[in-house]
Amino acid sequence: MESRRNDVGRAWPYLAAAYAFVVTMCGTTLPTPLYSLYQREFGFSSFMVTVIFAVYAAGVIVALLLLGSVSDFIGRRPVMLAALVLSALSAVCFLLARGLPELFAGRTLSGLSAGLATGTATVTVIELAPPSRRRAATLLATGANLGGLGVGPLLAGVLAQYAPAPLKLVFVVDLVLVAVAAAMVLALPETVRTRSRAPLRPQRLRVPKEMRSTFAAAAMAGFAGFATLGLFTSVSPTFLSEVEGESNLAVAGAVAFSVFAASIAGQVLGRRLGPGWSLPGGCAVLVAGMAAIAISLAIASLALLVLGAVVAGTGQGLSFHAAVRVVTERSPADRRAEVTSALFVLMYLAISIPVIGVGALTVSVGLRTAGLVFTGCVALLAVATLLRVRALSAETADR
Repeated sequence: MESRRNDVGRAWPYLAAAYAFVVTMCGTTLPTPLYSLYQREFGFSSFMVTVIFAVYAAGVIVALLLLGSVSDFIGRRPVMLAALVLSALSAVCFLLARGLPELFAGRTLSGLSAGLATGTATVTVIELAPPSRRRAATLLATGANLGGLGVGPLLAGVLAQYAPAPLKLVFVVDLVLVAVAAAMVLALPETVRTRSRAPLRPQRLRVPKEMRSTFAAAAMAGFAGFATLGLFTSVSPTFLSEVEGESNLAVAGAVAFSVFAASIAGQVLGRRLGPGWSLPGGCAVLVAGMAAIAISLAIASLALLVLGAVVAGTGQGLSFHAAVRVVTERSPADRRAEVTSALFVLMYLAISIPVIGVGALTVSVGLRTAGLVFTGCVALLAVATLLRVRALSAETADR
């Protein structure tokens, strides 16, 4: 009995850190099902939705480049608290929103929050886990990241559809969740023993020559998968209402949630299959998901869109897990963080640039055609990645 109590005592810090991680990432996707309401409220176009979303990705990239390793110098807890403060400020911006300036400010702050939390919270969860749970903690950290991203639109959609004050209440709830998370983080033990002044300069993003072919394949797979996540966290509610004829905000949130839930499932499966199978397999599954999404847009089928979201999310999870594992395993030990950061910067570019393209196309050719072009481009990139992975495998076998 005593040993069980001790085990629980050792377990709470990493579970608390995981909760804080979930809350931080949840805040970044809360606006997803609300964009259609903001469009009606403030009178802007679908293209502007994609620009507002891209501002978030820009914030993430800036934080990754400038502050990605700052917790190694000043400690994990201060950085996690800073991420939560930025998340709270973002929620306040949305609460007080009277137009586009507040929306842009809120998305920028949430991007900076996510950029700070992504690396720091992942490491914190793992470092605080008891040795016997270290492997489970790695999966928990990944699940907290994507799970938080998925819970955000689901929570916002349900509250906006079935509770009063659809553009206010969800951010009040978020502030309460953030306050609880901040109290938990304040109680966490610090895992960084030696403190020093953090160098505030952009991190290098160079890839060693000997692994550039491998990195390119991993980056292509990651780009295709994250472009899909970007689509479902930005303009998918607009697709649902204008193309599929579904205006229920809870459904919009649930569709976005399904992509992230499927991604987590794909990553769990990827751990069992190994990168040799999950990288090409994930690309193939992603192509199938894009096909289902394209057909759903062509014939206005909600069921096919949900199926495509689940299939594409699974493919993204498989290829993402494999890409990160391949890059980290094949990077030189002294440059692992640098190469991994380069991979994540490319993935966050994938979240923003293709989605802006969809918004621009929508203005000239319409939402349905823009969606079909997007799914075709992602499928082609996934196929190209699959062919590249096979070519690399053949080259390795010939040596």
